[in-house]
Amino acid sequence: MHRIIVLDSIAQEGLDILDAEPGVEYDVRTGLKGEELRQALTEYDGAILRSGVKITPESVAGNTRLKALVRAGVGTDNIDKPAATRQGIVVMNTPTGNTVSTAEHAFALMMSLSRNIAAANQSLVEGRWDRKLYMGNQLAGKTLGIVGMGRIGREVASRAKAFEMRVVGYDPFLTEEQAAKLGIDYAATVDDLLPQIDYLTVHTPLTPETTNLVSKANLEKLKPGVRLINAARGGIYDEEALIEGLDSGKIGGVALDVYPNEPCTDSPLFGRPNVVCTPHLGASTEEAQTQVAVEGIHLLTNFLKTGEIRHAVNVAALDPKTLADMKGFLNVAHRLGVLLAQWHGGGIASVQLHYRGEIASKSTQLLTSAFCAGLLENALEEEVNVINAEVLLRDRGIDLVAHQHHEMGSFTSSMTVEVSGGDRSVKASGALLGHNMPRLVMLDDHRLESYLDGKLLIFTHADVPGIIGRVGTVFGQHNVNIGQMAVGRAGGSQGSRAVGVLNLDGVPSQAALDEVQAIEAIDHVCVIELPPADQLPAWLQA
Repeated sequence: MHRIIVLDSIAQEGLDILDAEPGVEYDVRTGLKGEELRQALTEYDGAILRSGVKITPESVAGNTRLKALVRAGVGTDNIDKPAATRQGIVVMNTPTGNTVSTAEHAFALMMSLSRNIAAANQSLVEGRWDRKLYMGNQLAGKTLGIVGMGRIGREVASRAKAFEMRVVGYDPFLTEEQAAKLGIDYAATVDDLLPQIDYLTVHTPLTPETTNLVSKANLEKLKPGVRLINAARGGIYDEEALIEGLDSGKIGGVALDVYPNEPCTDSPLFGRPNVVCTPHLGASTEEAQTQVAVEGIHLLTNFLKTGEIRHAVNVAALDPKTLADMKGFLNVAHRLGVLLAQWHGGGIASVQLHYRGEIASKSTQLLTSAFCAGLLENALEEEVNVINAEVLLRDRGIDLVAHQHHEMGSFTSSMTVEVSGGDRSVKASGALLGHNMPRLVMLDDHRLESYLDGKLLIFTHADVPGIIGRVGTVFGQHNVNIGQMAVGRAGGSQGSRAVGVLNLDGVPSQAALDEVQAIEAIDHVCVIELPPADQLPAWLQA
């Protein structure tokens, strides 16, 4: 008999499934915290929760019974996933349950801005009839920009097209071919998108790249009168920039459902003309709450009864022998993914992996998933790991092919990955020195040996004398210390193209990068940020 605890109120439809499930018994115990929560979790095999309960390291300390935690919703910020992983607990979420509800809410906010719904309603409440004051704009014929073309972004796009809007999409993994299939226009960068659009909606996670996506620095790039919608994450728009844009008329309206700190009951945007705000209602529909409850219960019962794992955000059940045997190369694969996502820098259409030598006889499927996790981890709202990475990659229309070559190359084991999309194709090879020292051994057609950690500066250049010295001089003048250096030639002969890879102790200033880029023989400069040498992804720490 499997025992399940329901830690937050969930839709009755979810409880009905538990009532009908043979071999399962459950208790609803809400509002638990502290020692009471820790003790309760030791009595059950699985738990389902929403956002009302916080699972801390103390909550699962010493727990040898609990096997799974399921979040009925997308975000798992209220669950300490490394702590759960260390205790052998699988953490799963329900990423699809609120897709339509969130897309509809974003569209409702857009329509409310266009037709002044909230302000017009308030005028009637206050006894005024101000028809002329609330002249609106129709959506048909307008251009909508969407940043983030995942599930929610695509649902918004389909609704906008039904309203006869032109849609322009940007996503770091969107290619022109994929945009054409969706019936939308492609933007290579956010800066390319901003001047074209009458409306902007964002559907991305909050990352360093998406924080302050609209800021004071890029206000002038916006089309005058643009209306901005955010039902994704607070902090994607800079609040001060929104106020400045509203005051100047550069921004015609703002609609927000999310805020940097929640609950939020005091904001300088509240009560301003042309602003509509709601208290994080994107997933607050009866249908969404029913769907996440039903999906969450199915995830939990299927795992307990059959071992099936879906929508996991951590890895708890890697076989200890497999983990010990492959941990070093899993780290190599993950770091290659993080590196190539930045080195390619655009929309990705295909990935080809080649495993060579002894590693080709091991679980290359796991290595492929580790690479995909690194490739995607800074671009998606979902938490990416070796369980869900390949599915998420294929969901975005990216072709993935892996090959095994059992003959050895220059190393006992190595892996080479080629990432292509748009008009750019990049390639990198990794190997493992000893048991735990990942190395980059080829970049594009350049053979070298470089560390795969920390902050890298990669520059390609003509193979002529003096380049390394000039780059070192620039960084010396800007007080940037070079920890390690590797260089490589294409084809191995003098006079061809070459690459330099520097491990830096800090991120160089833009002025330093501009000076390096200005060196005549250098044609491409890129800063790559990788995890520190001793840092493993959470899913590899178990």
